[in-house]
Amino acid sequence: MAAPLSALDEVVRVSRQAVRRSAAAPPQPLRFVTFLAPNLRAVYQFLARQVEEQLDYPTEFRSAASYADIHEADVAFLCGLPYVELANQADCPVEPLVAPVLRGDRYGGKPIYFSDVIVRRASPLRAFGDLRGCSWACNEPRSQSGYGITRQRLLEVDGTNGFFGKVVETGWHERSLRQVVAGEVDASAIDSHVLAVALRDEPELAEAIHVIDSLGPSSIQPVVVRRGLPRSLIDELRAVFLALADDFEACRVLQRAFIERFVAVDDSTYDDIRVMLRAAEAARFLELR
Repeated sequence: MAAPLSALDEVVRVSRQAVRRSAAAPPQPLRFVTFLAPNLRAVYQFLARQVEEQLDYPTEFRSAASYADIHEADVAFLCGLPYVELANQADCPVEPLVAPVLRGDRYGGKPIYFSDVIVRRASPLRAFGDLRGCSWACNEPRSQSGYGITRQRLLEVDGTNGFFGKVVETGWHERSLRQVVAGEVDASAIDSHVLAVALRDEPELAEAIHVIDSLGPSSIQPVVVRRGLPRSLIDELRAVFLALADDFEACRVLQRAFIERFVAVDDSTYDDIRVMLRAAEAARFLELR
């Protein structure tokens, strides 16, 4: 349960509210946008509500229609690969704020995740090397978990554009998962967090698939903030996320989503993805066709 506010904390909180309420114009809502998997949308929406309640600051929440929407976001839930691509630009509009630490021994208490390579339970395929010539489902080419980390593995095994017999773009990890289950494709790499939530919601899927490999780890998707926000507000946002693990009700919601807590991150946290991106820039493979 959250610790009670000290007298000073309470004074600061009340003062902040008074200043905002007495302003000539009400504050514009903080625009929260998610670019991540739909099956985690509810927890991202919960996080936006937590900010609204804890900071007494209005918020809006929506799912992105395209990556161009990053320019309309004050706070965004964004994959690590597009973040690195943005950060490589001189006018990067965002900076990393925090990232989740997932529950489970495989994550070692760090803000990382894996991409689990799945096939149908009845498939004879049992290792990544067995996938040469097979069909492969990729969620989309700006996804670290579905695309970036797969390119890294192909580099490691000296894969070329001909490693997979066919590569199809599905749009979301959940669709890739269902195409594998339906036998429409042979295999796919699924974000381990997304897969855990899918198996929680539909336990029968566990009987339909088999994990034959895990790619990674990669640094997990950051919560990013717009660089133009006041530094004091950015600090407050970070404090709200870091305090969630100490709040009983918030912790209960996070645990159901397999999130242990949030930790502060910065640009250097995503150097692992940056290295993978540089290694793949000169190689052309895994074309969606």
